[in-house]
Order: sequence, then C-alpha cells, then structure tokens
Amino acid sequence: MLIACPYCGPRDLSEFTYQGDANRTRPNPMSNDQSAWNAYVYERVNPAGDHREFWQHSGGCRAHLAVIRSTLTHEIKSVAFAREAAK
Repeated sequence: MLIACPYCGPRDLSEFTYQGDANRTRPNPMSNDQSAWNAYVYERVNPAGDHREFWQHSGGCRAHLAVIRSTLTHEIKSVAFAREAAK
C-alpha cells in the first residue's frame, strides 16, 4: 500500500505509523465524566468502507496526516496534513 505524503510524495506503508481513528472527539481534559472517557477510550466503530484515520510519516518527514482509506480495499482516497484537515 502506498500513502502519498503531501510533503515527500508516494511512500510505502512501512514508513508510516498508524495513529488511530480520526472520527472520535476527545472529551475536555478537565472533564470528570467517566462515561465520556470510557466511550472515547474503549468504544470503536468498525466501518465497511471509507474511514478517516490519523497516520504519521515516522520514517520520513514525521508529518501527521489525515488519511481517508477504504477498509474494504485499502485504497487511499485522500491524504492531507492533519492540522489542515482539522480546519
């Protein structure tokens, strides 16, 4: 599988580290809502189709990326810097 880093260009998957699901919203760090923290840490969706994920180009420029990948075919639909994707 190739991931097209916006800075370095297409690179093999072995240069990247999966950083997790990019669809979850982290609770406020000052929150004491145990159910919100349990949901954030333990509850996961397992979609069949396009899924937004965070990856880091750990073997290259070390950029954090937001990747949309099909869980059925592993086809990479889009890649953007995570900071830009959050806007």
